[in-house]
Amino acid sequence: MRIFLTGASGFIGSHIIPELVGAGHRVLGLVRSETGAEKVAALGAEVHHGGIDDHDSLRAGAEVCDAVIHTAFDHTFTNFAANCGRDGVAIRALGEALVGSDRPLIVTSGVGLGTPGPGEKAVEDHFDAGSHNPRVASELAGRDLLDRGVNVITMRLSQIHDRRKQGLISPLIDLSLEKGALAYVGDGAVDWCACPIDDTARLYRLAVENGVAGARYHAVAEEAVSLSAIIDRLAVRLGLPVVSIAPDEAAGHFGWLTHFMTMNMPASSALTRERLGWSPVGPSLLEDLARLERDA
Repeated sequence: MRIFLTGASGFIGSHIIPELVGAGHRVLGLVRSETGAEKVAALGAEVHHGGIDDHDSLRAGAEVCDAVIHTAFDHTFTNFAANCGRDGVAIRALGEALVGSDRPLIVTSGVGLGTPGPGEKAVEDHFDAGSHNPRVASELAGRDLLDRGVNVITMRLSQIHDRRKQGLISPLIDLSLEKGALAYVGDGAVDWCACPIDDTARLYRLAVENGVAGARYHAVAEEAVSLSAIIDRLAVRLGLPVVSIAPDEAAGHFGWLTHFMTMNMPASSALTRERLGWSPVGPSLLEDLARLERDA
């Protein structure tokens, strides 16, 4: 297949390219800059210039390909809700080029959209259209396209990691270095789920090759990793003390991260493994954190 990949030079996209190329697919990668273009070309993909707000470029890329994998997202979390809304508009633009065909469109979301209730693990077959999670905009856009006959598949991400980047943990590390201490709220008794980047890239490939229209898949290798264990591992690696922040002081310390620091985010991938034959084999989150690589 010739596959249009948005976010091609990003953390996830740059790992998806070699996974797809290695399986015999051709990749047309969306990039915004010349630096991104050089990176994508070096990985073996064709270059398509544009951006997630350039809807003509999105439609043009989708129109000439057999499938679309959409991983582009503005991760400026101070504008998270607005960026989720922009993502929904971008998904609809991509879908417009696929109406009337069975070409798959994989959209990206977060595992939090699969949580049935407080304290429960997120599951693939659950979706709350009325969720207060702003990322619901991405899945609502996908559902609308599905209703129009587009072959939409949803990939929900956990904390995707390698030695250099680890989802929400990366900005937590930056904040902790700035503050001079690692911190959690109260007793830190929350769990986050996680998945190695190479296993995640392979899951995207399996989904585009064998996914079913309307399906939701979870990139989850570890269902629950305690935040306290994450912070303890980082404390050893970074040489920082660990402190507890009172709930009423959390916003002043964590800023936009506050909501996530108190959010329990366990998730299952049992149905994903069964339906796509996916078995993650990469290192655990704590193993990658123990070997953390940083520029400074």
